[in-house]
Amino acid sequence: MTTILVTGGTGTLGRHVTERLRGDGHEVRVLSRSTQPYAVDLRKGGPGLDTAVAGVDTVVHCASSQSGGDQEAAARLIEAAKKAGVRHLVYISIVGVDLVPLGYYKSKLAVERMVEASGLGWTVLRATQFHDLVLRVLAGLAKVPVMLVPAGVKDQPVEVAEVADRLAELALAAPAGRVADMGGPEVRTFDSLARAYLRATGRKRLVVKVPLWGKAYRGMRAGGLLAPEHAVGKGTFEEYLGRRVGGGRAPERRRDRGGRGA
Repeated sequence: MTTILVTGGTGTLGRHVTERLRGDGHEVRVLSRSTQPYAVDLRKGGPGLDTAVAGVDTVVHCASSQSGGDQEAAARLIEAAKKAGVRHLVYISIVGVDLVPLGYYKSKLAVERMVEASGLGWTVLRATQFHDLVLRVLAGLAKVPVMLVPAGVKDQPVEVAEVADRLAELALAAPAGRVADMGGPEVRTFDSLARAYLRATGRKRLVVKVPLWGKAYRGMRAGGLLAPEHAVGKGTFEEYLGRRVGGGRAPERRRDRGGRGA
């Protein structure tokens, strides 16, 4: 069986990837800042990182942070992987990183380019926004009586477990370069997602569409977050809400580590 290292292996996406690979009988090492025996801050590297990658065939890089440091982390990881003779580096990115100039997206695009230039065998998968992220955004917007949502913006949320299945599949295959994007089953206006959230939670809010400004907003309005030609996901946002907040309960707040802001 293959030995695989999953960075951010306790996060939103990484824990699902770990479960899939272990379920198939592979040895999986989980790297995060606080999980032993491979507790490593990727931004700093060090002997712990070298130990984590020693003898590893494939690295699935899910660790990410919207507070910065992704490029430094990727540089440390790539350096250690090359020294250890890692065969395959799999990276999860986001649809629109080259079209929507948000700071976090620019960082994800920079890491893509580092992976491509690493000299390692590599695979990059871009996915649309996870249902989990959309839910957290909507829960925040619904804290006040009037729910303000960006006008003209569409999203295509995807089930994180389905993305994990695809990543696990890619990790067990040969390096494939930039593979086809992965999107959820439906392209939705943001206000329709907001109303679905309100129905599921039983909340009463006035939904108001607000025009914004700036290059990032224009990129979103132009469809930068979408991959309609790759709507391969099956689980809808309503189905996800039914599992998470069905019965009119507001979602519980929790802190996710690692994984994606992908």
